[in-house]
Amino acid sequence: MTYDNSPTTYAASLPLAPGDWELDPLHSAVNFTIRHLGIAKVRGRFADVKAELYVGETADDVKVSAEIALASIDTGNPDRDAHTRSAELLDVEKRPTMAFRSTRVSGDGEDWSMEGDLTIGDVTRPVTLAVEFGGVVDSPVDRRKHAGFEAAGEIRRSDFGLDFGTGFLGDVVKVQLDMQFVEPQGQGG
Repeated sequence: MTYDNSPTTYAASLPLAPGDWELDPLHSAVNFTIRHLGIAKVRGRFADVKAELYVGETADDVKVSAEIALASIDTGNPDRDAHTRSAELLDVEKRPTMAFRSTRVSGDGEDWSMEGDLTIGDVTRPVTLAVEFGGVVDSPVDRRKHAGFEAAGEIRRSDFGLDFGTGFLGDVVKVQLDMQFVEPQGQGG
C-alpha cells in the first residue's frame, strides 16, 4: 500500500496535533519475553522509561525517542533481577541504558511501522517495530487528548554483545510496548 504524505491524508490517518506529546508513565509499559532452556518463557518489564513523541505535519516529521534504565528490570524474582543486573549478565554499570531513536515512521489507519536505531551500551543496531495506533480520546481527568500505541518487535541479544547464558537463555528477545502520550499543552479545548 502506498502512503500519501500530504498533511490532509496524514491528519485523516493519525489525528494528532503537531507538537511534543508527553509520555503518560502511569499508563505505559515496556515488557519483554525470552526463552529459558528453550522450553519456557521468562517475562519481565522495565519500570524506568522515558519517551518522547514529536508529531509534525506529515508522517516523515514524526520522531520517537526513548530511554530505558536497564537497572529497572523486573522479572518478578528479586534474586534473578539482581543477577541479571550484575557484571556477569547485563552489567548495568557498563550499560546503564537502552536508547531508541526512530528514523522512519510509515503506515495508515491503525497499522504502522517504525524503524529506528537501538543502542545498548556502545552498540547500535537498526530495529523495526510493528505499531498499532489505538486511537485518541479526551481524558475526563486532565481534559487533554490521550493517544495510545502498541508496538512489538524482536531483537537478538547477540547483535548487542549480550551473548551470556548461551544454552540457558534464548538469543531472541520479544519486546512489547504499550504507550500512552498526552497532547501538547494548550492544544486541548
